[in-house]
Amino acid sequence: MVVISLCEADAKDGHEISREDLMNDTASASTPASASASAPPTPPTPPTLGALTRVFLKIGLLSFGGPAGQIALMHRMIVDERRWLDEKRYLDALNFCMLLPGPEAQQLATFVGWHLHRLKGALIAGILFVAPGALAMLVLAWAYAAFGEIAAVEAAFYGVKAGVLAIVVEALLRVGRRALKSRAAWGIAALAFLALFAFAVPYPIVVIAAALAGTMLLGKTPPAAPPTSEAAIPRQPGGALRRTATVVALGLGAWALPVIVAALVFGPHHVLIDIAAFFSKLAVVTFGGAYAVLAWMATAAVETYGWLNAGEMLDGLGLAETTPGPLILVTQFVGFLAGWRNPAPLDPLAMGLLAAAMTTWVTFTPSILWILLGAPLVDRIGRMPALSAALSGITAAVVGVIFNLSLWFAFHVLFGRVEKFAVGLLSVNLPAPATLDPVAAGLALVAAYVLFGRHWSVAATVSATAALGIVVRLGPGVLG
Repeated sequence: MVVISLCEADAKDGHEISREDLMNDTASASTPASASASAPPTPPTPPTLGALTRVFLKIGLLSFGGPAGQIALMHRMIVDERRWLDEKRYLDALNFCMLLPGPEAQQLATFVGWHLHRLKGALIAGILFVAPGALAMLVLAWAYAAFGEIAAVEAAFYGVKAGVLAIVVEALLRVGRRALKSRAAWGIAALAFLALFAFAVPYPIVVIAAALAGTMLLGKTPPAAPPTSEAAIPRQPGGALRRTATVVALGLGAWALPVIVAALVFGPHHVLIDIAAFFSKLAVVTFGGAYAVLAWMATAAVETYGWLNAGEMLDGLGLAETTPGPLILVTQFVGFLAGWRNPAPLDPLAMGLLAAAMTTWVTFTPSILWILLGAPLVDRIGRMPALSAALSGITAAVVGVIFNLSLWFAFHVLFGRVEKFAVGLLSVNLPAPATLDPVAAGLALVAAYVLFGRHWSVAATVSATAALGIVVRLGPGVLG
């Protein structure tokens, strides 16, 4: 019911925007040429905070599929359907977020909110992007610790993952069609994909190489004019240095406050302090997405701290892959079990909740802080030819990155086993053909048909495949 009501409200917002755009188009068509030449078109007004809240709550509920699916979902809802950002601004922001530590999709959501409503919008978008997945992971972590059986949830998410494949493919096609407009851009995208997929080149090196290639090959293109189709927000007064100092002070204070309170209440050697220290460190070194640090995190959580065992770590990763929100929410699963098993002086559930809250806070607060500090730079990129050319190269590389993420996601959804093949510098992860899951493939084809052929919404597509996942996993009797 929640998703349905959100979809209805969302459709109303989209209808209002379309009607306003039609009125603007009609007015501009009836304006004399001399008048239109002297007065540039007025950009549409930004969405209200209520509309922003509804849309990002919907995104938070539907953000399955890891970064590829989340970037695809936001692109469709923010750029294509509502035109709150234009294509270039969205890709510039994505490029910027991929250079930062932390979950790039959540940072991209935070940037969209900041661009539309500054601090309030950043907090609304950044928090709502994470909150539904965090709540789902919290419930699942509790059920796992208390009962160990969550078959119905896993069955629903089995269908969801298969459905998200179609959304990922749609986004890849849209972004590629709009970002790759020259042979040089196609070449950069192809080389970026091969570097990641076939040679396991570290992501920062791919980004640096793409930026250099963009400067050399794409730098002759003049920077695009400032967009006129986006929501115009007046710049806040005050110097940049004063603003930066204020954001740093407030952000660091917010980051540290729960840790200080926990140390005063429970002592400096309590499990909550260990959790805060470990996951704060994790938050500032997570470059290149969650998978770049999962091995390190798992080793430390299992062997150094003893919060859980290796099998439980894999179970937590599986739950994080099937719930909405960033994959790094697996940290909340780890934190909950750490508190559950080290509860003194509280009961296991209370300490598990506190530990999960501490984990989520220190993991995602830095991501919002990075955006509040760096978002103004994205607005200036289009007016700096050298940076604009470099980011054009990174934009082309991002298509290759999304393709690589899409293949990774497809391999793990459609096949039961993915194996690594390494020969010299070549290092490729490929699925074992014999482990193909025909049911998952069938669900993905159904999703592709309703999304591409019948033009269903993302919510309807995901809901349908979730229901089908329950049917095929638990039997048709569960719905009767």
